[in-house]
Amino acid sequence: MIFKQLFEPLSSTYTYLLGDPQTGQAILIDPVIVSMERDLGVLHELGLTLAFTLDTHIHADHITAALALRNATGSKIAAPAFDCLPCADVAIEEGRPFEVGGLSLQPLHTPGHTDGHFSYLLGERVFTGDALLIDGCGRTDFQNGDADALYRSVIEKLFTLPDDTLVYPAHDYQARRVSSIAQEKQRNGRLGAGKTLDEFRSIMAELALPYPTFIDYAVPGNRACGVCPEKLPEQLAHYCRQMGVSLQG
Repeated sequence: MIFKQLFEPLSSTYTYLLGDPQTGQAILIDPVIVSMERDLGVLHELGLTLAFTLDTHIHADHITAALALRNATGSKIAAPAFDCLPCADVAIEEGRPFEVGGLSLQPLHTPGHTDGHFSYLLGERVFTGDALLIDGCGRTDFQNGDADALYRSVIEKLFTLPDDTLVYPAHDYQARRVSSIAQEKQRNGRLGAGKTLDEFRSIMAELALPYPTFIDYAVPGNRACGVCPEKLPEQLAHYCRQMGVSLQG
């Protein structure tokens, strides 16, 4: 398998490129609109054809490149069935492997950060989106987030994976690239070291995080698989630009 971890610094988002060397087909997990040219360049350099984009959830901090990449390359869009996105070509469900070429991902419904959040298991790697970050987790106070649901998702689904499973999150804000299930079970400040549900509830309730700056634009744009909203405030324009996508509300 061909594997690349790519970083977008404005939203601190990791995009993951998975390629099958036998068929030349590739998947991009959580692509970001502002990094589309970079991703196309990497695909070209590796001689891969983009078959699918695959988002872990409806993001609130950036615009996905799914629609723009489909327009540019003819790739298809895969997204969690839970979110019922009319723009998606394939609806992802737990218990039904997502297969592209010789790649076979096992979708895991891991709600809590958002209600439609999915993680994806591929061999010794798990792509955890915002459900499980390195020494942390995504917030649970918007998009039908639920601390109890996130706790169950991590403890019952992710922490039951083999200890040596590598954890690749959707974000990291301290330049860390990878963790493991064993490390997160031991060291995760919110969910590790045997944290109880009551302890986790208290931790999440006391975060007092500010309202996400971009959420009112990103969520509707991402429900359309990556439409840059019109009338975007100037100070937020660097989060989204027109690349083969019409500016729509």
